[in-house]
Amino acid sequence: MGGNARESLLDAAERLFAEDGIAHVSDRRVAEAAGNTNHSAVRYYFGGREGLLRALLDRQLDSVEPERARLLAASDSLLGDIQALILPVTDDLAALPTPSWRARFLNQVQHDPVAAALLRASGDRAPAATRIVRSIIERMQHLDRAIAEGRASLMLHVVTTACAQIEERAHRSGEPAQWPGAGHFLCDAIAGMLQAPVTPFPPGAPAPSGSGDESGATA
Repeated sequence: MGGNARESLLDAAERLFAEDGIAHVSDRRVAEAAGNTNHSAVRYYFGGREGLLRALLDRQLDSVEPERARLLAASDSLLGDIQALILPVTDDLAALPTPSWRARFLNQVQHDPVAAALLRASGDRAPAATRIVRSIIERMQHLDRAIAEGRASLMLHVVTTACAQIEERAHRSGEPAQWPGAGHFLCDAIAGMLQAPVTPFPPGAPAPSGSGDESGATA
């Protein structure tokens, strides 16, 4: 019973956070949406809001990390690394029922300070993602390190935003998203972005920098 109640709370929170934003949804509302009459259920099962968010992120990482590790072990190119990072995500999204809310929840994480900090701190729970991002940066040694790190950081935002938009369109249309095709499209587009020519900076202009965190923590 406890396991079912916990999973129902996770599902309800993922949907509500995706629809309304993390900061605009109370723990009590999550419990009500999960059909739980105990309005303190989030605190009971997760210890509070941060525990709930951490559980949602861990659920996603647990779904994609093993496949990321497998694909990385077989990768011998920049495109292979990118596929190891992205395709497990789109494959996982394809396995969810329609409609799904996970991609939109992960996009909301970027805009919530608490959730974003938890994601940045999740590198130890996402070792495959960390290794992939570092490998991608190392394969761009022909670029200035700051530019390589900046593009790698941008890559994560592009993928998260694009997947959220694809999921939203599928929800509106009632048709399942074409995740396999979308995954390979994103991989090819990201590979092009990472290898794009570098326009010289105007004199005195600061070079772009990455996030300052090479853990590559990404759901």
